[in-house]
Amino acid sequence: MSHAPTPTLTPLHVAVLTLSDTRIPDNDTSGGYLVEQLTQAGHVIADKQIVKDDKYIMRAVVSQWIASPHIQAIITTGGTGFTERDCTPDALSPLFDKTVEGFGEVFRAVSFTEIGSSTIQSRAIAGMANKTVIFCLPGSTGACKTGWTLIQPQLDSTHRPCNFVAHLKASTTPMCVSRDSSSGSQDAKNTVQRGSQ
Repeated sequence: MSHAPTPTLTPLHVAVLTLSDTRIPDNDTSGGYLVEQLTQAGHVIADKQIVKDDKYIMRAVVSQWIASPHIQAIITTGGTGFTERDCTPDALSPLFDKTVEGFGEVFRAVSFTEIGSSTIQSRAIAGMANKTVIFCLPGSTGACKTGWTLIQPQLDSTHRPCNFVAHLKASTTPMCVSRDSSSGSQDAKNTVQRGSQ
């Protein structure tokens, strides 16, 4: 499962979606934080939108991004709790080809050290759809900061032993190399080319 790192970062095209009935660009601190961090990390903001907590609207926006040949990653913020209007996981999980179970598990484990048992009310999830990775974070800026510590290395093509970049559309990163390979020739020998899995 380990992926061959690239010598330099491969910039990704990432879309950011804020899900809220009240946020506007002027007070969208969580969406703004994610845009800032993505930009600082060397990625390209392909789109940034704010939509209401309506599962059909958010599903339509994210479906468009998944279908786009140019968007490789999506990060949403908001709508992962238990209020009547919180519906992000319910709206978006049906779009996933595969669920990234580990993301929600690790997010809640890290969050537990910050907010204790309240973290069980977070339904943060992630998945893959049409070679696009999708991360759904809670709406608070603090939760987005926690989530970014997990997302950032997984969007970094130089990160070992695993990152998502090789699995994304329009990626030229080799798919997999042996975890214990120690030389370039061994890396090449153990590379599993895209499409062979």
